[in-house]
Amino acid sequence: MLTPGAPVLRQASLERLDREAFDVLVLGGGINGAVSAAALSARGARVALVERGDFASSTSQESSNLVWGGIKYLETYEIGLVWKLCHARNRLLRTHPSSVREIRFYTVHSRGFRHGLWKLTLGTWLYWALGGCFTRPPRLLTRRRMALEEPLLALEELDGGIEYSDAYLPDNDARFVWGFVRSALEAGCAATNYVEALGSERQGDGWVTRARDRASGRELTIRSRLLLNACGPHADQVNARDGVATAHHHVLSKGIHLIVDRLAGPERVLTFFADDGRLFFAIPMGPKTCIGTTDTPVERPEVEVTAEDRRFVLDNINRRLRLARPLTEGDVIAERCGVRPLAVDRAGGPVRDWVQLSRRHVIEVDAGRGHLTIFGGKLTDCLNVGEQICRHVGRLGVALPAGRRWYGEPPSAVREEYQARARALRVDELSPDAPEPLSARLWRRHGAGAAAILEAMARDPRAQVVMPGAGLVRAELERMAEREMVVRLEDFLRRRTSIALVVRGEDLRHDPGLREAGRILFGAAADAKLAEYFAEGAARATR
Repeated sequence: MLTPGAPVLRQASLERLDREAFDVLVLGGGINGAVSAAALSARGARVALVERGDFASSTSQESSNLVWGGIKYLETYEIGLVWKLCHARNRLLRTHPSSVREIRFYTVHSRGFRHGLWKLTLGTWLYWALGGCFTRPPRLLTRRRMALEEPLLALEELDGGIEYSDAYLPDNDARFVWGFVRSALEAGCAATNYVEALGSERQGDGWVTRARDRASGRELTIRSRLLLNACGPHADQVNARDGVATAHHHVLSKGIHLIVDRLAGPERVLTFFADDGRLFFAIPMGPKTCIGTTDTPVERPEVEVTAEDRRFVLDNINRRLRLARPLTEGDVIAERCGVRPLAVDRAGGPVRDWVQLSRRHVIEVDAGRGHLTIFGGKLTDCLNVGEQICRHVGRLGVALPAGRRWYGEPPSAVREEYQARARALRVDELSPDAPEPLSARLWRRHGAGAAAILEAMARDPRAQVVMPGAGLVRAELERMAEREMVVRLEDFLRRRTSIALVVRGEDLRHDPGLREAGRILFGAAADAKLAEYFAEGAARATR
């Protein structure tokens, strides 16, 4: 249930959707839709973006939080794809240094594995070279070294390993997507969550899309020259509804992760080959560890974690680590479950080995009808997606006069000024027990907007921490309420922050700070929002 009464920013976008004509309407607010809207808006196009749920509430919130160059694609000799993804990763590391960080992958090798240790070693050096030697070089691991550095590893069946670098998101993937939505809004995009496109028709020289605001039930009519389908795993259904034929389609693979108390240190990803031969990770997630993933073919995007999924992940991690006691379902704090939309050429016939399909993206353009569809893709390649969409849209006749940069963090001088102000206000002392300094987290989540949060804290004597475990202060919550289109409590707990991923639901239920946060975010509707959230959680637990 969605209750009426949207924040001012969302309401302003709703009014524009029904009133203005746009160059491009983007359907879907995941990573592909977000970067497309941000890139086009920054270049001067009139853009609208609608998402039937919350931004990044589908595949884009269920990733491994990894930004990696696709080392596994070396096995299928996709050298060009690996080179492209490695350089896309490097660009994110350069331009988003707070949100995307290099991390070491500590990879173990079992005796008798299908690739010998020497081949694995050569592969990681080739991977490093394809990435332009941008990260720290690989390192061979002997059993003796592994025993000293990671005593948690079960070494009995191992003959060594290799350590190499990739990158990850220290915050959650959905928050990273929100950064591009925010960039699009700042550049003039009319972006809204919880607006469902009911159908689009080509009329004259443009598209007319019927839509409904799911919060109020209000019907909308959105007019645009071009229509961009960025609906991820739902893209095929949307195209079929709108009468759009394409040369590509998706096959879907379900992946799940389980989040447990921290197993190893925060400085590396423990990497294994699971029983099915796929890479399997134990990934740092703040004070916790995220373990997975699975790879199961499915027919529909709507998926959930099964008992079999949990057993697979728990059995694999228990066999590969020396734990004081085996992990059980009772140790699971939260679960992530989503589908990977894998792009397939319809002319290629049935897919025989879907596990080997890569996460490449394909942008299919129907120039005659002014329609574009993004198939596949992954977070690592998001900047390339945004720039390619701009080129296609320009070729379809939309003028893109501006050259404003649409990605990346503010200049170092802006960050240094912010850090000096944070030190002067001694903001890190407000939350000494948080997993990271409060000032660092504010900058990563809000960029240049973090300076306004500091000033609000300086003016307001009530600038205390509202949720100590999460290090959330009142001024940040007030900014979220005003500027981040938080419609449901889940938007805040699962996507604007990662609280729901690292705190058990029962602990949240009894957290007085959450009730105060609810009052800041929703005012008089806070109690209803909390009740709705926990009722839905209880329903999920009994399925």
